[in-house]
Amino acid sequence: MPHVAAHHDHDHAAASSSETGTSCCGGDAIAPTQVSASDGRSFHVSGLDCAEEVSILNKVVGPEVGGAEFLAFDVINARMTVLEGGTSVSSDNIIKAVASTGMTAKPWDVEDASADQAAHLKKQKLFTMLSGGFWAAGFIYHLVETGIGGAIGIFSGHGEAAMPIAEIALFAGAILLGVWLVAPKAWSSARRISPDMNLLMVVAVAGAIALGEFFEAATVAFFFSLSLYLESWSVGRARNAVSALLDLAPPTARIIYDDGSEADMPAAAVAIGTKFIVRGGDRIPLDGEVVDGAGAVDQAPITGESALVPKEAGDDVYAGTINGEGTLTVRASKAASDTVLSKIIRMVGDAHSRRAEVEQWVTKFARIYTPVVMVLAILIAVIPPLVAGGDWGFWFYNALVLLVIACPCALVISTPVSIVAALAASARNGVLIKGGAYVEAPGRTTALAMDKTGTITMSEPEVAAIYPLGDTSEAELMARAVALEARSSHPLARAILGRAERDGIKIVAAEDTRTVPGRGLEGQMDGQSIWLGSDRFAEEKGLGGDIPADLRNQIEGAGSTLVAIGDAKGVSGVLELRDRIRPDAKGIIARLHAQGVKKIIMLTGDNAATASAVAAEVGIDEVRAELLPEDKVTAIEELVAQYSTVAMIGDGVNDAPAMARAHYGIAMGAVGSDAAIETADIALMTDDIGKVPWLIGHSRRTMSIIKQNIGLSLATKAVFVVATAFGMASMWGAIAADVGVSLLVVANALRLLRARDNDQGPRGGEQVGEELAKGALAHGH
Repeated sequence: MPHVAAHHDHDHAAASSSETGTSCCGGDAIAPTQVSASDGRSFHVSGLDCAEEVSILNKVVGPEVGGAEFLAFDVINARMTVLEGGTSVSSDNIIKAVASTGMTAKPWDVEDASADQAAHLKKQKLFTMLSGGFWAAGFIYHLVETGIGGAIGIFSGHGEAAMPIAEIALFAGAILLGVWLVAPKAWSSARRISPDMNLLMVVAVAGAIALGEFFEAATVAFFFSLSLYLESWSVGRARNAVSALLDLAPPTARIIYDDGSEADMPAAAVAIGTKFIVRGGDRIPLDGEVVDGAGAVDQAPITGESALVPKEAGDDVYAGTINGEGTLTVRASKAASDTVLSKIIRMVGDAHSRRAEVEQWVTKFARIYTPVVMVLAILIAVIPPLVAGGDWGFWFYNALVLLVIACPCALVISTPVSIVAALAASARNGVLIKGGAYVEAPGRTTALAMDKTGTITMSEPEVAAIYPLGDTSEAELMARAVALEARSSHPLARAILGRAERDGIKIVAAEDTRTVPGRGLEGQMDGQSIWLGSDRFAEEKGLGGDIPADLRNQIEGAGSTLVAIGDAKGVSGVLELRDRIRPDAKGIIARLHAQGVKKIIMLTGDNAATASAVAAEVGIDEVRAELLPEDKVTAIEELVAQYSTVAMIGDGVNDAPAMARAHYGIAMGAVGSDAAIETADIALMTDDIGKVPWLIGHSRRTMSIIKQNIGLSLATKAVFVVATAFGMASMWGAIAADVGVSLLVVANALRLLRARDNDQGPRGGEQVGEELAKGALAHGH
């Protein structure tokens, strides 16, 4: 009976997994650029807004630290991390190297970083508004001077008419303010002979000025500044969606002193063991254990559960959840910085450093794309005049238009904003995704392996039947079982003790109780040796024949677990324990198949008959039973060889080796299990397997939105490239189109903040998720 073996070996197994340090990263080491920012010295880089800046910093700072592989970036939080193992270099030298790029850096501090990001956005907004104001003033001046016909003509003119000095001055103000913040980056790019979008825009503006196109130069400068502001704004909105989680836990706690008096204290200052009061309707400030009172808590902000969860003395509660009714007295079990909510916030904040494949593709594409367009622009400026005798000014202007089109703002910002919005939405739905790479993977899942207990079943076994043998009564049989299990907290023991309590059987612990590893328990009761364990344990004692074969077959055929109880004379009787199958398990398995998961396999340590009965009832394709942890790894390796993307669902600790070998691992029921949160690539905050179909649907929706954004960006640019080749495009039209596309892709990406389950998983947390999304969109820096 493997359950009994696991029952008494569980702690050791957990310790062994912990000691091995197994990581669940799909079996592949995370590339250095994807390492969490907590693994080295971090710096806040003002001006780090997109992948372009990442490329610049890799080229400039990389050589200082021993190579770009020793740098990690979190664009969403404007954080650069110097990883361990590279060249030893002082922080001052790193800060100087960053300064040479036109950006500024300083050692990372969470509070300062938030203030710096707000200040940076405020500065961008000010310069953009001033540039727009001068541009509008110049256009109004032109309208007054030339009338409507002249105002329309300015959009198609190429410097045919001389501009008044006052009008030039206004447009010059728009140009200066528009390029002020990007000029240092452009100069750095020019010095390194490494063209980026900042240099492209400054060259385009300078070229337009040289042609006397002050209006077009001002338009490009203003709209490019607006585009960069939108980029920073959208990053801020995505970041705020994560930061909104911080607002879930109240800043103060109402503590109770030993003399009974009460006082409000900052939650961060509350020591472990301190008691505090949570009134009905209040949010719980810290993780803790209820010591007095009863209530029903809304855990949706953490677990995604929609139903209120009853709480009474002895139950755990979590920071950020809401006490719906009654007053609870809680003893703090964790400091504010160590709560489940705090860990979720930190992990979602770090998650973007593990970038999705599509995100890395966009970065590489932009890196190649910009220099190629620069060369193409030179060819457009030179070849038509040389080969066909075209007008040098006309084709030089078209080359500048191409430079403007080349700006990859919309392309490079759409992907990270989409990924972070998806991470925030999943966290609010009780699904903690540990990186951008794991947002993408579930949508491609073709094979899924899972444990039985706690996944398909509820991990709440119950005594389904009692079969006394010989002249033993049911009460006597239960009394022996209770005596041996009295000191155990294992689910099987709880089931036996619960049945005894319901039947009114007095619980008296046996003496000299000892565990027989992998078999069961032995002890003394009323001076007589008694034992409890699997049918294998009975056979080893030479008593296997005492268990009727038809009874054994009946129990195992029903998918139940057989527990034999006896003494030196023989088997006194048998208990049938059954782990209840989740009511929705069959529907969930059917939904996974409908989503295209070709193979669903159960990997369990339970006996084959029990496992097969459960699998047949819910529709699982294949069962592998009586497996040790190493056997599960072998099974996963076989799946990996056959299927493109394999997921393993387990408890995050005992199944860690198998989860590590899969392409990605999912931990079930991470609330209350720190190890599960830390270990898995994705952690479900409750034991609700229904969130797996939701996760797959969410992943596919995210990737669909990213592909839409990439397609829209590239299609718009392709149209303008063709128009430019035929001399039909204008500079102001190109930049206006780029800004328009930037707005569209950002709005499209932020739709993910309102992710719903669409009848594919958890409904819990949906309302909370909507409220948070509205809050994130309603307030910003």
